[in-house]
Amino acid sequence: MTDWLDISALDAIPRRGARLVKTAHGCVAIFRTATDQVFALDNACPHKNGPLADGIVHGASVTCPLHNWVISLETGMVQGPDEGQVATYPVRVEQGRILLDVEFLRQRDVA
Repeated sequence: MTDWLDISALDAIPRRGARLVKTAHGCVAIFRTATDQVFALDNACPHKNGPLADGIVHGASVTCPLHNWVISLETGMVQGPDEGQVATYPVRVEQGRILLDVEFLRQRDVA
């Protein structure tokens, strides 16, 4: 059985916005799209470690604020001519609350 960490209310993150969540296992960027989909990724862009939580959310992508790399929120893959990938985390919304998979965080911490 999976343990889920209650991050915040869905409404605490604006549509097409993000929040940085500091956990005991590292920092995770939580994104909310215009259609209320929620995604969780490592906060560091693979290019120069730009803070993705400060990026621009558009569709199911985020653009890094440092050098405009576009990253898929669904897969963590860099889109376009550049290459790289950001780790994604299992996340869900239940009764208006954003929940993050704690076991996955622990596994990432050990790796």
